[in-house]
Amino acid sequence: MLSLLFMAKKKRRPLEETVEKIHQGDAALREELIDSYKPFIAKTVSSVCKRYIHESDDEFSIGLIAFNEAIQKYSSEKGNSLLSFAEVMIKRRVIDYIRQQSRNQNLSFHISNDPTEEEQQRSTIEDELSLDEFRKKTEQELRREEIIQFQAVLKDFDLSFQDLLEQSPKHADARKNAMLVAKSMVENEALKNLLLEKKRLPIKQLEDMVKVSRKTIERNRKYIIAIALILIGDYVYLKDYIKGVLET
Repeated sequence: MLSLLFMAKKKRRPLEETVEKIHQGDAALREELIDSYKPFIAKTVSSVCKRYIHESDDEFSIGLIAFNEAIQKYSSEKGNSLLSFAEVMIKRRVIDYIRQQSRNQNLSFHISNDPTEEEQQRSTIEDELSLDEFRKKTEQELRREEIIQFQAVLKDFDLSFQDLLEQSPKHADARKNAMLVAKSMVENEALKNLLLEKKRLPIKQLEDMVKVSRKTIERNRKYIIAIALILIGDYVYLKDYIKGVLET
């Protein structure tokens, strides 16, 4: 893995600086970065497909597109490194591709007297069930990776999952209200930047903006910070949880 971080030996630019220049329109640098990280892309795609991936494979092309998308969407404010962000995005896109390919396969269930045809049907159904199990396992892996990445971001704010377990609001309404406070803060660019820069909750400014008492905000401080970081970051599965609570 360390060797992948230093592949571009000709020009050793910090990745964030490189991405910033790409965002400013340096197309040649984009191509250089993508070319340098093709082994990383192949390795990431292979981990999803559970087989060695060649550059001629369709899955590798999906990985290239996803890596390019990650470069375009990456922001250091989200808390993840470019490679962590790209890895998650590549895996998601490859899984989406596998799902699409699966949907395009038409299963035939008609009765046949031909034993060979029946065996082919059975094999196809078994393959579909195996693919479904594979998708479930891969999504579980992505959830675990999201949590690991989120733990690293929490650490920067001197927080841990244990803190969240101990200080999470006990009642559903209280949790929903804390999430709404976090959502309001993230939607306010100035407050969001204060949170990211100071690594602490801008309680006074929030008190003036939301219909929640200062005491309540202070009591749920760690939980509100954690929810805000999820909303700011690229956490698909964790965001689904928040969305589910807010929609109830």
